[in-house]
Amino acid sequence: MLSIALMGYAGFASLCLAMEKHFKELLERPPSAAGRRVLRIVGWAFLLVSLVLAVQVRGWAHGLLEWIAVLMAGVTVWVFVLPYQPRVLLGLAALSAVLGPLLAMLGR
Repeated sequence: MLSIALMGYAGFASLCLAMEKHFKELLERPPSAAGRRVLRIVGWAFLLVSLVLAVQVRGWAHGLLEWIAVLMAGVTVWVFVLPYQPRVLLGLAALSAVLGPLLAMLGR
């Protein structure tokens, strides 16, 4: 379930960075149109893969419920930490983007 939570967090972080306001705030430069498009695609891909893994591991009923719960937890962290420690969130998002798929391949 940890891999699903990490990939969900990375997905929402990518979608957040696809917004011009957050991209400028966190990276201190304006995003390119192509970069925003890539961030959107990557964000939705992470969310889709995490959903597929959750359903595969726990079935539709429990998998979908647990997937929504871990996504809400990840988004809550993002929303409450963004105004105070935005750089920490970037590090967590990068770590989640690497560790999430790695843990999924290892079956955890």
